[in-house]
Amino acid sequence: MGRQTAPADSCWAEMVSMKVIQVVGAAGVASLGWAGGVLYQKNKPTTASPSDEQIPPKPILHLPGLPLGAQVSASVAMVPHTAETGLSIPPRETGVPPEPVDGSPRVAQIMRFGFPGLDNIRSHRDYIVSYDRRNRVPHWVFEHLTRDSCQRTEGVDRANSDFKVDESVHPFFQSSNKDYKYSGFDRGHMAPAGNHRRDQQMCNETFLLSNMAPQVGKGFNRDKWENLERYVRKMTKLYRNVYVCTGPLYLPHMEQDGKMYVKYQVIGQNNVSVPTHFFKVVVGETDTKDLEMEAFVLPNEEIPDSTPLDNFRVPPDSVERAAGLLFFDRLSREKLSRVNGQKTEKSWF
Repeated sequence: MGRQTAPADSCWAEMVSMKVIQVVGAAGVASLGWAGGVLYQKNKPTTASPSDEQIPPKPILHLPGLPLGAQVSASVAMVPHTAETGLSIPPRETGVPPEPVDGSPRVAQIMRFGFPGLDNIRSHRDYIVSYDRRNRVPHWVFEHLTRDSCQRTEGVDRANSDFKVDESVHPFFQSSNKDYKYSGFDRGHMAPAGNHRRDQQMCNETFLLSNMAPQVGKGFNRDKWENLERYVRKMTKLYRNVYVCTGPLYLPHMEQDGKMYVKYQVIGQNNVSVPTHFFKVVVGETDTKDLEMEAFVLPNEEIPDSTPLDNFRVPPDSVERAAGLLFFDRLSREKLSRVNGQKTEKSWF
């Protein structure tokens, strides 16, 4: 089957703008739909971009918050103890938690700026996941990347890894390969295999199904979403530390009756939920200890190749409201020098 011709940029932008107007007009600050398509940078960042694309400067809008109802349950939360993990995070008021010393447990390095939520947390060798047992996908996945950690060790190959059921999850709440078979969706990594190639076991752990969510293949998982993953890896060339939180969203849309609904498909016998959107929230730390944040929301659908990633930048707080999570909660936002490429001011917060 031949590749469909992508619509012209002007048509794409017009369609997105109309959808945003409908959603915001109907529900005000309580809804957003997906609004990345109208987000652009007001001023081009002075810091060099890791992306190879040259994006013309555009205005970035502080859009209304996303739905306020979603919350992450902490009913079965287990808070890591300092004695067990070496994780010691000062109160948010102190500003910036110190960088863990060499030899600190990996969880202390990854979760330096705090946990977004505390539901069903599982620690792997090179990433942390909070698993959503009801939807059979992650709530969120957290990674800490550096230039060294993203290097590939000779002999490590994702072709040697297999998609596997996470046996640490109770059988009632597992997803399986059968759920994805013939579903029309890819098993989409939240923590990409390409970020964890120092060790074959690290790579293998990214293929656990507890790290997956159903994603549209052509035009998304194999294209625009992969472009975003590459973009984040390139950030390690500019920043000494890159902290990444990734996860699904279930956003409302307006139907013909003028009401807003949250609807999504489920697949397989285990009723694995198909998210409507996905997010990435990233903090980069420079050699001079400056901290910069970027946030992206992409719709789980085929996206034209011509659409730049900058179109999907969103205010970080809008993702927090939609996901029911608090990103980098131990990092005072006032300590960020840039958000989405713009110098920060108190009005941001």
